[in-house]
Amino acid sequence: MYEIIRTNDAVLLSFAESLLKDAGIPCMIADQAMSILEGSLGMLPRRLLVAEEQAEEARKLLIDAGLADELRDEGE
Repeated sequence: MYEIIRTNDAVLLSFAESLLKDAGIPCMIADQAMSILEGSLGMLPRRLLVAEEQAEEARKLLIDAGLADELRDEGE
C-alpha cells in the first residue's frame, strides 16, 4: 500500500476517499482506531492508502480536485 495523504482533518480524508472510490480506485484509511487510544483528541494523523499500482492515478485525481498541497511526497 502507498500512503497518499496523512492528516488529522477528517473532512479532508472523507472527501479524498469519496473521490477515489467514485473513480473506482480502492483505498483505505489507516489508523482510525488510534483515536480510541488518544482519547479522540485528533492528535494522531490518519493515513489514506492506495495500492501502489494505482498511486499515480490517485495522485492525478486528487491534484485535479485541488488537493495537491495535501499529498505526501512520492519519496516519503
